[in-house]
Amino acid sequence: MTKKILSVLLIVTMLFGVASCRGAVYSDATTTTTSAAPTQTEEGATQVAIEVKDMGTIIIELQPDKAPATCANFLKLVKSGFYDGLTFHRIIKGFMVQGGDPEGTGFGGSEESVKGEFSSNGFKTNDISHVRGVISMARSQNKDSASSQFFIVHKDSTFLDGDYAAFGHVVSGIEIVDKLAETPVQDANGTVDKADQPVMTKVYVVE
Repeated sequence: MTKKILSVLLIVTMLFGVASCRGAVYSDATTTTTSAAPTQTEEGATQVAIEVKDMGTIIIELQPDKAPATCANFLKLVKSGFYDGLTFHRIIKGFMVQGGDPEGTGFGGSEESVKGEFSSNGFKTNDISHVRGVISMARSQNKDSASSQFFIVHKDSTFLDGDYAAFGHVVSGIEIVDKLAETPVQDANGTVDKADQPVMTKVYVVE
């Protein structure tokens, strides 16, 4: 219980430290555990491929039954080519890898935001847990501020459950997430220098 309280306090403290930052997802990563990445696939489910330069491809399976507006927003951006050439700008090994910001700073996003589909925001049907391999939307303190930035969970971070809109999971390429987690960072907040930011060369719907 003490560790959980400390984790929550740390998250809150860091959030207030960057109150204007889109996609503020923070954690004491040392409190997380590890489990196998979910690999279940459903017939007819929509999958999205994220090609990472010099690393490989991550395949994400979306779960619109749990987060319909979030999935629709993500697919709209994918189909428009929005993510092509963007980067992973924030990486905390043992916690998550975050990308999808056109500015590459954590302060950018698309022109639209989406309602936060998670229980603390009054949306009760999304019960996806933030375990290894789950993809979720980053946001600021405003619960309806998610836009284009997303993160993929590196190690189980279930303390995020109910406060962030998870909307799918990795079905192939979890080892690429592990490679991303090894990216050198500038500080404990996971800031990645522009020159070191891994590039998403192409993000597309798998036909």
